[in-house]
Order: sequence, then structure tokens, then C-alpha cells
Amino acid sequence: MEFEKQNMEAAIEPAQSEHHSEAADGQAQAADHAQKDHAPRRRRRPMNRRPKADTAQNGEVQEGGQGEAQETAQRTRSVRARKPREFREPRAKEGQNVTRQPRRRQAQVGMEQEAAAETRKPAVRKPRVKKESTPVEKETRTTTQARSGGRRGRRDPRPILPVPVSSPVSPRVNARKEGKGRLKIIPLGGLEQIGMNITAFEYEDDIIVVDCGLAFPGDDMLGIDLVIPDVTYLKNNIDRVRAFVITHGHEDHIGALPYILEQINVPVYATKLTMALIEHKLEERGTIRGTRRKVVRYGQTVNLGCFKVEFIRTNHSIQDAAALAIFSPAGIVVHTGDFKIDYTPIYGDPIDLQRFAELGKKGVLALMADSTNALRSGFTMSERTVGKTFENIFAEHANHRIIVATFASNVDRVQQIINTAYKYGRKVVVEGRSMVNVVEIASKLGYINVPEGTLIDIEQLKNYPPESTVLITTGSQGESMAALSRMAASLHKKVTIVPGDVVILSSTPIPGNEKAVANVINELSIKGAEVICQDTHVSGHACQEDLKLIYSLVQPKYAIPIHGEYRHRIAQRDLAQFMGVDKDNTVILNSGDVLAIADDYFQVIDHVPSGAILVDGLGVGDVGNIVLRDRQNLAQNGIIVVVLTLEKRTNQLLSGPDIVSRGFVYVRESEDLLEEAHSVVVEAVDDCLNRHLNDWGRIKTVIKDSLSDFLWKRMKREPVILPIIMEV
Repeated sequence: MEFEKQNMEAAIEPAQSEHHSEAADGQAQAADHAQKDHAPRRRRRPMNRRPKADTAQNGEVQEGGQGEAQETAQRTRSVRARKPREFREPRAKEGQNVTRQPRRRQAQVGMEQEAAAETRKPAVRKPRVKKESTPVEKETRTTTQARSGGRRGRRDPRPILPVPVSSPVSPRVNARKEGKGRLKIIPLGGLEQIGMNITAFEYEDDIIVVDCGLAFPGDDMLGIDLVIPDVTYLKNNIDRVRAFVITHGHEDHIGALPYILEQINVPVYATKLTMALIEHKLEERGTIRGTRRKVVRYGQTVNLGCFKVEFIRTNHSIQDAAALAIFSPAGIVVHTGDFKIDYTPIYGDPIDLQRFAELGKKGVLALMADSTNALRSGFTMSERTVGKTFENIFAEHANHRIIVATFASNVDRVQQIINTAYKYGRKVVVEGRSMVNVVEIASKLGYINVPEGTLIDIEQLKNYPPESTVLITTGSQGESMAALSRMAASLHKKVTIVPGDVVILSSTPIPGNEKAVANVINELSIKGAEVICQDTHVSGHACQEDLKLIYSLVQPKYAIPIHGEYRHRIAQRDLAQFMGVDKDNTVILNSGDVLAIADDYFQVIDHVPSGAILVDGLGVGDVGNIVLRDRQNLAQNGIIVVVLTLEKRTNQLLSGPDIVSRGFVYVRESEDLLEEAHSVVVEAVDDCLNRHLNDWGRIKTVIKDSLSDFLWKRMKREPVILPIIMEV
């Protein structure tokens, strides 16, 4: 045996030198890589031990080894592949552990095993009993073989984790089937009307809400002060709501926040002026202390769960307006808010078109753009053009008092009025509660510059001649309680319209307010005032050419028109298709629709509760459709009250029935009608008593039906009939 070993070693040495040059390169590469890792070459781990997973900087464990670990394993495999067969390491059988040995020792052991096999007698092999594997072991073995390409014994640097039998399909695949992993866009208001803008963005366990505005009541909402959105869906998912993100400070975007934050108390993010207006509303409501607020600058990004929201500079009829770039795992969504493109704004810089173009190069999944002026062709005029009109009007009417009505939030417009008044030597009076608040806030923040001695209190108005004063007031939309409407109706206590006054309406009626504005103009004209509406206003919303520019810069895959009535959004949908957006990639949503989008998915998948909550005085939501219907019926037809008294034990009629009418007919001129109505009620009560009806509910029903039939046949009217039975 010693002689054979010596011969064997002598044969091995030339073979090693012969193949040394072939394996040297591979060994050098492996050595260099190990030196980079600053770690000595370790012994091969047994197959039944798990290597530790790499850990990311943020503490999350990554799946499998990454980076240098994978590169080292790949190079090591390539080195092993270049070794001669007689010097390769023996492959391990499944479940067998192999320990690395020196090459010389491996060769010696191999020769000894061959010599022993020649002298050993053949033995009878026992049948191998196959051990049943558990489901977890089967899954583990399958995973191990799949990672090694089906070759057993070849380790993979990634940790081997058992796959549960209950979920053989990848969780990511199941999530796609269930609609998870997609961004959900849920508009809760602002689509069927101008106002009450609020949209929720949801991705798995995170929800952010963009804007939270109110709407003003319509003519059929008698006694209603404000209309706010229904946020039942957000209240049901309050644990997942991360924040409110506000685009600008108009009422239709921030007006509902004081009411909604009482139910959903989450942080609010907005720009400087917008946040100041929000804080003023919260102070009036008494909820500012419990509200978390954060002022955001243009270009700043806010992290909210899996969302990142960037504020982009835009132009609008109020300063500090912003568009939002919403980064989500599904892609980038650009929400323009209310905007226009103004290259010469009064305050601040023009819209940041460069940032829109940069986002377009990155790839924008969806664009949600303002649709208010989608029916208007051309570009929106700059705000500076209004200043020239003001100068011409002031110059032409130097001997008359001037009253300018505009939106309270239009700070740039107020600044131009003040500048023109100062140029022509006039004192300025600000009237209207909202106008006074906005001017005060904007002046403190530096958004309005009022020359010293120009602004006076309304109490001092009588101390100056009319031709040397200018009034800036609210009421440009014909609101019944606004300052201009009260002046026109002679209800204002300190200002009276006289012949020769010049009234400038520096606004365009919001859809639905045309009739109210026309009534105010008529009343002012009757009093001898001159009303000027021509070229005194420019819109704060983008027209068709502005929208085309945004679409060409952003180049979205999907187009979702927002902020407008149905006809406005249809016009923007057609414009988006004209700009190259595929027809199937545009959608017209309704409030409450759940739109799920991804790079390969775009569909409305559900509907959530949405609608309007009515605010009447201090009551929120206590007035619904039934109450509104009764108010409308009372306003249209009036009410008739029938009062009678019954004896408690015998149920006999003691007094009445008496009939009281309000808003139905003039009693003194309709005595015959009321006497006939009284006779009808007496017959109905006698019939009930003769039949021994003791149920007051049935007695009231009989009285209502009998009297209602009589009045309809006689007058073709249906007043509210209210029977009242008293017991003695």
C-alpha cells in the first residue's frame, strides 16, 4: 500500500502542474474578490444550515443575498466549472453534507476507496425504504432545487424559507387577482358641480385626501347655509387616512375642513397663504388647537405612508396655488388643482412648466386636470390686463364714487385696485366680512402692499367726498347676504347707493348664479348707478390652449378630467384624445366611483357612499331630503292646522275643530272657503267618533285625507295639513 501511495502521489504532481495554468486564472479572480470582502475563505456550510440574509439600511430584510454575495457565488461557480473532472469536488447527494478537503487529500482518499472497492466482496443491498416527507419539506426541497437550477448540492446564497402549503401561489399574484397593488382614485365630490372638491387616493393601507371644499346651496335648498361632502368612506377607514393635502385657499377647496376635521383629525399640508386662511377658519370654529398643520414650500416633497406628494408652483386667481405630483408604487399622478398659465403674474413667479416637463420625461401614469374652462378656446388672459381696465375706468369717472365687487380671495385683484386708487389719490374702504379677513391676513404675510394712509375704516367714509373714495366689497356672485346685495336692496346700514355711483363687477358669474347676479344689476340700475362688467375680469382657470400645453408637457398615459360639470369634463376628455391619449385611457367619473389604475389596468371597480351633507346654522347633517321637501312644500303651498279637543274617557268632542291657515290663502278674503273646509273636518271627526275609533293616528289620517281631497277639488292646491288633537 505504501508503494502504491508513492506512485499515486508521483502521478498526481505532474497532473497538477499540467492543469495549474488552466485553473490559476479562476483562483486568482476568486482570491481578489475575497480580498475585497475583507474576509478569509470560509469552509463550505452544510446544506441544512441557513445563511444569514443581507439587511438593508432601513432595517428591512431583503429577499436573498444581493450585490457582492451573488457576484461571488457566480464567479465561484465559473471557477469550479473550469476544473478537470478528476479534481472536482464530489457532488453531494440530497440531504448529505460535504466538507471541503485539500485537493491532494481528496485524490488520496479517492484512490484508497477504489482499492478498497476491488478487495471488498459484493454485498446484498437492502431495499431502501422511502421516507414520507412532510408538505413543508417537499416545498423546501422543491424551492432548493429550483434555485440551484435542478442540480442538487449546488448552494444558493439566498436563505431557504419554507413555503406554506395553504398558499402555494405567490402572494403578489393573489394581490393582483384581488385588485390590490393598484392605485385607487375615489372622488367624493366636485364632479357634478362647481365646488365641494375632495378626492381620496388609496394604495393598500394608505389614504391621502386632496382638498376638502364646500358648495353653496341652490335655490331649492331653503334655509341651508352650506353644503359639505359626505365622508362616510373616510370615517370607516380613518386608521388608514394619512393627511389632507390642499392645493389652494378657495372656499370650494378648504371650506369644509373645519367640519370634516372634527370627524377625521389628521394632519393638514398646504402652502403659506392657504394655511393662514385655513387657520382663520379653524379659529372661528374653535378647533385650531387640536389640528396638526404643516406649511409646505414649492418643490418640497411630503412623505405620507407609501405616497410622496410634491408641491408644484402654478398660477390661479389666488396666490400660493399649487399642483400636486403624487408618487405612488403604481406610478406618478399629476393633480393640477385649479390653475392657469400666467407668464406675467402680479405676485410671485410664473407656473413651473419645467417641472411638468421633467415629470413627463419620467413618465406620468395619469393626469387630473381642471375642466372649468375646457369649453373656451385660446389662452387665459394675464391678470395684469385687468389693471389697465381699472386705470381707464378710474380716469373716465374721476368725479364719481367707485364701488368694486370681486372675490374676497382674489388677492392680486385687490392689490391692483389699491394700486390704482393710490395712483388717483383715492381712499380705500374694504367692506364685507370675508373681504376684510382676507385683506388682513394677506397684509400680515406680505402678499398685499397697502401704501400708508390709503386704507380707511368704513366709519370714516362720511368724512371724505364721494369722488375721493373707492369701496372694495363682496357680492359679485349675487349672494343675498353679501355687502353689494344689501347695498342694492337698501339694507346696508352704512352705504347707500346714489345716482352717479359707478359699480364695477370684477368677476364672472359661476354657473347657477347668473339669475342672482342679474337681479343685483337690475336693482343697482334702478337706483341710478352705472354698472360696468366689460373687460373687468379674467378667469383663473385654464382654457383649451393652456390645457393642450400641459398635456404636451406631461404626456400622461391616462386622462381623468376633474373640477367641472359634466359638459366641461366631456370637453376635456375630447381634448385629451386630440392630444394623443388613447380613447380607452380616458374616463368620466361620478362622485363615489372607485377607479383602480396601474400601468396595465384602468377601470372603475366599485362605488362608495358620497353626496352632500347640509349645514343649517350650527346643525350639521340634521337636515335631509325629507326636511327640504317639507320646506319646499311649505314655501309653495302653505300650511293648514286643524285643532280639536277630545274627552279622555268617553272620547267625546269637547271643542273644535278649529282651522288655522298660514301661507295658503288670505283668511279675510276666503271666509267661505274656510267655512266649507270646517264642515268637511266636522263630518270626518263625527264619522270617526260614530265608529268608536280610539286610535288618534287613524283619526288624524282621516282628517288629512278628507280635507286634502276637498282643497284639491276646490283650489287645485296641496297645502301641508297638520291635525292636532288635545286630550282633556
